[in-house]
Amino acid sequence: MLDFDLAEIYGYSTSAFNQQVKRNIDKFPEDFRFQLSTQEASVLLSQNVTANRGGDRQTEPWAFSESGIYMLMTVLKGTFATRQSIALIRTFRSMKDYIVAGKSISSQHELLQLSLQVNENRRETEQIREELTELLWNPLLVL
Repeated sequence: MLDFDLAEIYGYSTSAFNQQVKRNIDKFPEDFRFQLSTQEASVLLSQNVTANRGGDRQTEPWAFSESGIYMLMTVLKGTFATRQSIALIRTFRSMKDYIVAGKSISSQHELLQLSLQVNENRRETEQIREELTELLWNPLLVL
């Protein structure tokens, strides 16, 4: 997964997210995190799926392996980060279960279930983000 996608999932700006990683760089060896080449980034960011998601960057995006994402869970703190980490772990576990069982997402029912779970996770993420924003911008709620 790319840094800007993970930053969005965890509720960070891309620069703040990468700063947290840099502060803990010893936890991210090359097989956990690597920077895309200019050509790789150009091809990836030109695709419809990721169009305009990289923003106006000075550097190429960083890519995180599954191990790198697990390590992020030890670096990024807070209630929101914990909830997102749990959701990612469950997603990876489900994907591995399909692979180990030799299954593919072949039926429309399975694809629908997966789609519904992703949408539910997005709704929960947005609700948490809204609650955090409300807490941050309304000092009366904090008291």
